[in-house]
Amino acid sequence: MSLVVLNGADVERLLPMNECVGLMEQALRSLSAGEVVLPLRTMTWLPDRRGLLGLMPGYLGEPRSFGLKVVSVFFHNHEHGLPSHQGVVMLFDVEHGAPIGVFDADTITAIRTAAASGAATRALARTDAGDLAILGAGAQARTHLDAMAAVCRLRRVRVWNRTPGKAMAFAIAESKRTGHRVEAVPTAEAAVRGADLICTTTSAKEPVLLGEWLTPGAHINAVGACFNTHRELDGAAVRRARVFTDCRESAENEAGDLILAIEEGAIGKEHLIGEIGQVLLGKIPGRKSPEEITLYESLGVAVEDLAAAHHLLQRARETHTGVRVPWGE
Repeated sequence: MSLVVLNGADVERLLPMNECVGLMEQALRSLSAGEVVLPLRTMTWLPDRRGLLGLMPGYLGEPRSFGLKVVSVFFHNHEHGLPSHQGVVMLFDVEHGAPIGVFDADTITAIRTAAASGAATRALARTDAGDLAILGAGAQARTHLDAMAAVCRLRRVRVWNRTPGKAMAFAIAESKRTGHRVEAVPTAEAAVRGADLICTTTSAKEPVLLGEWLTPGAHINAVGACFNTHRELDGAAVRRARVFTDCRESAENEAGDLILAIEEGAIGKEHLIGEIGQVLLGKIPGRKSPEEITLYESLGVAVEDLAAAHHLLQRARETHTGVRVPWGE
């Protein structure tokens, strides 16, 4: 048996966004159907708290996949021209436990996170949604532009970043890459006002999206705040929205957007309606009216990585992509 190793370029080539949205829909359905084993992620911090190692193990029933993501997070890496998140997704054979795949986690995470937002958007957004606001101008902003274009007919795209030069560079590069006219705007409010699709992809610890800016009928994908002490949305934004997530247990323990809104009294625990997988399975309703605001609170869970990795392993074998390492011989 051989171990297949894929770098970031391999992953990007073998995991196109439109295919990954479908993979995430299936993984989210399996999660909500109870066909997964999904412990909460664990984090090991360096003594000086400048970085951590996160472990996300899991089992996915369909397609049968067993493995984990291990990723380091060094918050100041961008100052040195390095990504803040680096790591690998590892697959193991379900029958005998042998390692069968090691794939670049940074690229998988960028694609599958946006693809899950795409699945949520397809389930919750208005069918005519197409005025997109992106808060943030990093890797997730780029892949969320791709995901929104994959599930919606985009009419307008605005991007904001706390560093104006980054927003302008993103707008120029992504306009050229995608063919969509991307407009850099000076404030988050200018991006959000009038938008019916909003993706928050920042590293903010305090709110960058305020409820008073939201237009009735908007759909929000809240992506950046994955710690229980961080938030991108203020309490008013969460209160105005019908709220869904990928995994209820993860959201109740890790989603700062929700936890902090509960602590300040803006919402109660019952404000979280359920999981996107439940909507996809027809167990709970999603959007109830054209004027309703919907919110997908994204935590990112291991079964999403496993679904992507299983697809990558199949495609790598079919196309003879990557490096083969003999194992167990």
